[in-house]
Amino acid sequence: MIPSAVFPSQRHWPGRPLSAGLSLALALAAGSAGAAPLTQPELDRAARELKVGFAVLENGVTGDCGSGEGGCYRGELSLTAPHGLPPDGWALFFSHVERMRRVDDPRFRVEHVNGDLYRLTPAPGSAGLKPGETYRIGFRGGGSHLSAYYPMPNHYLAAEGLKARVIESTRPIVDPETGLEGLPFVAPFVDEAKLERRSPGDRTVWATPARTYAANAATPTALGAGPPVIPSPREVRAGTGALDLSGGLVVRLEGFDRKDLAPALAAAGETGRGAPLVVRRASKPLPLGGYGLAIDAEGVVIEASDAEGASNGLRTLAALRAAGPTVPQLAIEDAPRFGFRGLHLDVARNFHGKALVLAVLEQMAAYKLNRLHLHLGDDEGWRLEIAGLPELTEIGARRCHDLAEDRCLLPQLGAGPDGDTPVDGFYSAADYIEIVRAAAARHIEVIPSFDMPGHSRAAIRAMDARARRLRAAGDEAGAARYLLSEAADRSVYDSIQHYRDNTINVCQESAYAFVAKVVDEVAALHVRAGRPLKTYHIGADETPGAWIGSPACAALSKTTGVPVKKLGGYFIERVSARLAERGIVAAGWSDGMGDADARKMPAAVQSNLWAPLFGGATAVGRKQAGQGWRVVVSVPEATYLDAPNAVDPYERGYDWMSRFTDSRKLFDFMPESLPVHAEIWTDLENRPATVTDNGGRGARFDGVQAQLWSETIRSDDQVEYMLFPRLLAFAERAWRRADWEPTPASDGGPYGPQTQTFSAAARVARDREWAGFAARVGTVELRRLDQAGIAYRIPIVGAVVESGVLKANLEVPGLPIEYRVAGGGWVPYAGPAPVEGAVEIRARSADGRRAGRTVTVGERR
Repeated sequence: MIPSAVFPSQRHWPGRPLSAGLSLALALAAGSAGAAPLTQPELDRAARELKVGFAVLENGVTGDCGSGEGGCYRGELSLTAPHGLPPDGWALFFSHVERMRRVDDPRFRVEHVNGDLYRLTPAPGSAGLKPGETYRIGFRGGGSHLSAYYPMPNHYLAAEGLKARVIESTRPIVDPETGLEGLPFVAPFVDEAKLERRSPGDRTVWATPARTYAANAATPTALGAGPPVIPSPREVRAGTGALDLSGGLVVRLEGFDRKDLAPALAAAGETGRGAPLVVRRASKPLPLGGYGLAIDAEGVVIEASDAEGASNGLRTLAALRAAGPTVPQLAIEDAPRFGFRGLHLDVARNFHGKALVLAVLEQMAAYKLNRLHLHLGDDEGWRLEIAGLPELTEIGARRCHDLAEDRCLLPQLGAGPDGDTPVDGFYSAADYIEIVRAAAARHIEVIPSFDMPGHSRAAIRAMDARARRLRAAGDEAGAARYLLSEAADRSVYDSIQHYRDNTINVCQESAYAFVAKVVDEVAALHVRAGRPLKTYHIGADETPGAWIGSPACAALSKTTGVPVKKLGGYFIERVSARLAERGIVAAGWSDGMGDADARKMPAAVQSNLWAPLFGGATAVGRKQAGQGWRVVVSVPEATYLDAPNAVDPYERGYDWMSRFTDSRKLFDFMPESLPVHAEIWTDLENRPATVTDNGGRGARFDGVQAQLWSETIRSDDQVEYMLFPRLLAFAERAWRRADWEPTPASDGGPYGPQTQTFSAAARVARDREWAGFAARVGTVELRRLDQAGIAYRIPIVGAVVESGVLKANLEVPGLPIEYRVAGGGWVPYAGPAPVEGAVEIRARSADGRRAGRTVTVGERR
């Protein structure tokens, strides 16, 4: 989901790119006459000893950028081989997400293989790598490179006939104290003036400890003044006194089945003894998902009209109990703001196993989210077993060094050459059924997603392999049945992630047979799980330039009258109709769904509004809602949780959509007042912007969804770091509309810093609510996450040294802070403290077991 304006199409350099089907013998240089080929022990030693370095020298470069449009950055690769490497017969493969436009060193050739995979070899006539000599290879990269986590690990050496080996110096390392991954081959990001900006006009600055300290101090926290639970209930009436629940709960259900409430009852702390808890059907209808909760001296009563509402009431009781053994006597009347409160989890780019998904589901239920959009198929991987199509997972779920892709996909995103790392893998049918059942028990709908027709390379290559297998067996009809590519297609295109073969040919009936087969098999898994498939997400986005050279598409265009460039819409219309026949709602991203003719679409359609907030989101969303579609707000500036937590080169995540998205930004988000954000937020380069609300008036959005894409996220701990605690602030806005959220004016704007729709009084109210929310997170919710084993992000400490006194603060209060001077022992920070010289400072988790990232303040002596 990266717009082409950020990663513009480039021409390949310095020579023609490798064909995906090129044999290994052709992919590696044959070597000069008489040169002795490397042996396996020599390659192994070289991989152990070779020192690779990567440095960003300058961002925001204009002009002299090589082929392509827009600005670039200057970078440098360095290579040092203690025992040298010969002038040919070997290649170094590495992943590089931004397109490399130009190499400034004639001694080496760097070729784009496909996607983010590159190959470096000595240029013809080169002397190779001399023992102990360091080679510094300057290059220009497209766009900007703002993070120490943009480089991909696991570069590897390969030679014909030998097993490829990961270069040890490029392996990631994990700090045992923090659990955070580091990339030791990446040079430190220290020169803010050269590295912080995307372009010369960018006004963004790094979140240094001093700037973080000032930002934290600008909004004081309010201990004890926060909501009783997160997300905040719609209405709370305080009573007097408290109810002691230290002895447990005795539960009586009236009108509900225990199986429909089992996880929520466990979370609430049912023990079979102690205070009485009655969960009963409401005597009058309550909104779906809504509930009433009353606590008095006699016990607890929860009322709801549906099982989801009863579960939500039990989750609120569990949250109240998290603050201590007694709960306040009170009455709550509560109902959700949106019926759709979703989380998108990408397991396609980098795989994350069943245990992680189950843990995330429990936290979704705890914070009252009810849709899991599980992204199972993309260019880099296919992650679900499909009966009758074994190649989808045998080949499409593994990445290894096989340039012909007979055994696996190309190694993308730093996956390495072996094919058996944690980023490889898939869910068996049994795994998926367990996930769907676990979600259903928590009243969460699983929405499976296999992106089509773009972002489909894993499926395309797998079906090509299937066709080769069946063709070799003499089964030509079987080979053609589910083909997604056309042998005669001569289309030339460059996808957003720089693939040239990642789009299904939508002009072959075999493509629709494949979609039908996958949908039917996934639907059968849902039936076996006892939860019929209701919504299927087809993606539908980002298919630039495909089909232009396809004979099949030329013929289909002539027959149907649909221009070749509009065939993406034709595909969406056909697939959506097919899904509707099966009683399944078609969902997709708003840009792709917008290519379809609304008059030819089924009555029920879901569109995820992911257009940029400052780039047309309001108009697109209102238009599609006005067509009667279910629009789920997914704007990247606010809801993409793969964005960095702070403008900090040592925060993981992509920044094309937002230089930072922290908990406060999510708390401030107003999903029903999108254009008003122009009054309080700035654009990607920290400049004021304007937004006009020129869409259909009166159209309402159906929900909101947070997104976590996994290109830079390789471990389960990293998933939890990126999700938590930000997901709590997202859940707050998904569940409850704040009183301070304004309604956009009827004239449609434009909105900007000069308008006052969001009044000064509303801002004061918002800041006051944030202070209480942050206090609740820091003093209660993070302890709950600790108990659940969630490796949430520990906030970076804001700190200054003024007149020899250390002062520190945090975005959320309640966590322990510690510091040390001149490499001494860690000392608890209890308030301003006299110090001398440089001071290292960090926070710890609520339970004290994990350390956060260390920052340094003060003068070095």
